[in-house]
Amino acid sequence: MLKCILPSMPVDFDAAVVTNTRLSSDYNVLSFAAPAIGSLAAPGQFVMVKPGRGTDPLLRRPFSIFEILRTSDGDIAGFSILNKRIGVGTRHLYDVEPGARLAVLGPLGRPFEPVSPPSEAWMVAGGVGLAPFLTLAEALSAQRARATLFYGARRDAELYYTDAFERLGVRVVIATEDGSRGSTGFITAPLADALTAAVDSTPVRIYACGPTPMMHAVSRLAATHGRTCDVSLEQTMGCGLGGCYSCVVPARTGVETPRFVRSCIDGPVFDASRIAWEALTH
Repeated sequence: MLKCILPSMPVDFDAAVVTNTRLSSDYNVLSFAAPAIGSLAAPGQFVMVKPGRGTDPLLRRPFSIFEILRTSDGDIAGFSILNKRIGVGTRHLYDVEPGARLAVLGPLGRPFEPVSPPSEAWMVAGGVGLAPFLTLAEALSAQRARATLFYGARRDAELYYTDAFERLGVRVVIATEDGSRGSTGFITAPLADALTAAVDSTPVRIYACGPTPMMHAVSRLAATHGRTCDVSLEQTMGCGLGGCYSCVVPARTGVETPRFVRSCIDGPVFDASRIAWEALTH
């Protein structure tokens, strides 16, 4: 049965924006001075951020914790988020200037469980689905676990932070839909090739985040090859605490008919085999 796992009590306060790094006309990385959140966060957890001080937008937005920020002495100073400008809230966060203070609640949700050697970790990211994997890569590096990042995007210009993963010892495999970098097509193709070529005796755990159809495809591939797969779902959330039921997903919980569970507290990380993908994608 799915369990609600909250490794730490969340912190709610106004955090100062330290930097706003615009990666492109759509993507940016915001860093926050929030050592209380950074010190509590586990890989795969998220924060709820209110984009502005007024009522438009009224609700906070969920963001995976992208990086844990540290001072030159190694002390935890805060965290960052990876933002893609899509709607009103994300446009506000793209335009916000350093020094602004935004309401932040976190860390929230069920985190990833990093593997230890001899197991390998294969992370599969599509677009902004890269966000939860940098903290996971750091945890895997600390445990000396071999890791590969399968990273897909529409084109080369939408691939970010690959050098940060490589510095952590992560092997990076890339696919772009237009063929401008790596293989041509979806990232699930090189993943399928790697799964076919992998030695059955090598324990591999797959972690996926990105568009729902991509995660569904990764889940099918993992099941076909007998590999464990965890997915981080990117559901719309209103509160992040389980009170509004805006983020429900159909999940199998030991009974024949799937029931709806709240991804903010039962997830966002789920065993992929428990998700009723056909109901989620229709």
